[in-house]
Amino acid sequence: MAAAALAPPQVTASAGHHLDFDVIVVGAGIIGSCAAHAAASRGARTLLLERFDLLHGRGSSHGDSRIIRDAYAKARYVPMVHLARRLWADAEAESGYRVLTPAPHLSFGPRSNASLLAALENAGGAEEVDLSMRWGGAIRVPDGYLASVSERGGGVLSATKAVAMFQALAVKKGAAVRDNAEVVAIEKGPGGGVVVRTSAGEVFHGAKCVVTVGPWASKLLRSIAGVEIPIQPLHTLSLYWRVKPGRERDLTAEAGFPTFSCCGGEPPVYGTPSLELPGLIKISCDGGPPCDPDSRDWVAGDKEITERVARWIEEAMPGHVEAAGGPVIRQSCICSMTPDADFVIDFLGGEFGEDVVVGAGFSGHGFKMGPAVGTFLAEMAIDGKANTAAEAGVELGHYKINRFDGNPMGNGANNH
Repeated sequence: MAAAALAPPQVTASAGHHLDFDVIVVGAGIIGSCAAHAAASRGARTLLLERFDLLHGRGSSHGDSRIIRDAYAKARYVPMVHLARRLWADAEAESGYRVLTPAPHLSFGPRSNASLLAALENAGGAEEVDLSMRWGGAIRVPDGYLASVSERGGGVLSATKAVAMFQALAVKKGAAVRDNAEVVAIEKGPGGGVVVRTSAGEVFHGAKCVVTVGPWASKLLRSIAGVEIPIQPLHTLSLYWRVKPGRERDLTAEAGFPTFSCCGGEPPVYGTPSLELPGLIKISCDGGPPCDPDSRDWVAGDKEITERVARWIEEAMPGHVEAAGGPVIRQSCICSMTPDADFVIDFLGGEFGEDVVVGAGFSGHGFKMGPAVGTFLAEMAIDGKANTAAEAGVELGHYKINRFDGNPMGNGANNH
């Protein structure tokens, strides 16, 4: 898609001026950008508002890569990722460029690990492999580990490029996109619908509003509706390590090296093949210390995360990846965790009823689901229900806000 296609149509509101939209999407990360595209594709007059610059690096949707996989311990996510995979392909066809590089997905860990066994069962078609015979023996595992590869359903998504793609496609479908527009209030409209106000004094009227503000979700929802959703932002890192000389080709996507996740130890370690940065490989781990997205120090927890991954590399990939000296590149990110690590996809309710739809708490595994979740949110805003979810076999009842009422752990013990 030509670069000029990224230029959004002009929104000419001045302070106090009213503009009418069918759907106003607040937050232009991957979920919001996909929701704006889905709404505009259905003929809705759509406005996408972003607090910071478009494609900024302060939230959860930036960077070079994200994993897509169908090896999920929670079976309820499998039909969602299958739908997302189809929608990623549709968006690539519509835009004319690629953001998803297919790759096998390797899952490994102790044979007794329940999450690993569930993920392999849910993936379907995953085959146990001898890692000493695959990929030049790049990955070593202790005795008693199970390693299994799913040849389909895996891959690497180019993150920032993917967000830009959906924003461009939304504009192509007629959506208006505005950055540096911090939403400070969402109110019931005097004649119905919602009124969205920005810190610059602009006022937008919409029939419906979709809130997809990532780590700012708890703050915004508390301020506009007094609703408390237990979403904890965590400061996380994406780490890129140098591949040892002579091994560069072995760990590339072109050579068939997989995305991978290791369930041995806490927090789990994951990685992608060498792709976007030649000679480097992304290996990092889940989790990180709690943070406030408005007052981050950008380094909390870095030492612990880096040392954890370095130890893992020295044990599992010592012949292929250089751990001494630390990672070559560190990219900061925020992961918005719910207590049960499940998404929030629901109507806000209360005085807003079904006029405000919330997508939040994606807990470190939402990026791959962006096109699917964006479609659900757009359909909920436009039609009051997500027909695409029902058709794909996705049960949205798992993702309701009220699952935390009187139950701090939400879905808790019923995660599988």
